[in-house]
Amino acid sequence: MIRNVSLVTVYVHDIDESKAFYTDKLGFLPNEDITVGDFRWCTVVQADHPELKLVLMVPGPPMDEESADMLRRIMAKGSMHGVGLATDNCRKTFDDLVAKGVEYIQEPSDRPYGVEAVLRDNSGNWLVLVESKPYSPGDFDSQP
Repeated sequence: MIRNVSLVTVYVHDIDESKAFYTDKLGFLPNEDITVGDFRWCTVVQADHPELKLVLMVPGPPMDEESADMLRRIMAKGSMHGVGLATDNCRKTFDDLVAKGVEYIQEPSDRPYGVEAVLRDNSGNWLVLVESKPYSPGDFDSQP
């Protein structure tokens, strides 16, 4: 039986630079960092959720070259979907991250499900900050 999600891959341009970004700017902790031949396995975790590892991976083998090129093009555009990050205070977290030099796409905005902001990591992946609040499907009826 499946218990939980344990790995999420985030494609990056450079593992070392992204590891520093996720640890220094976002507060993740370094986890595994293993190189076997040409393959590098590097993960970061949140201190209070070590069971969920973000795998920082450069597009390439064992992926075929056409797929790796496609991912690199999407990353270069800065439109790669990354991860959603829960926060207790979206506006404060947003301000803290922007002060650390994290690029933003969308400032905090009220949504039926809470407050949401969108930032970008150093490889172009979107980081969606969400401060959740209780909602029901009907809360979306008035949304454009």
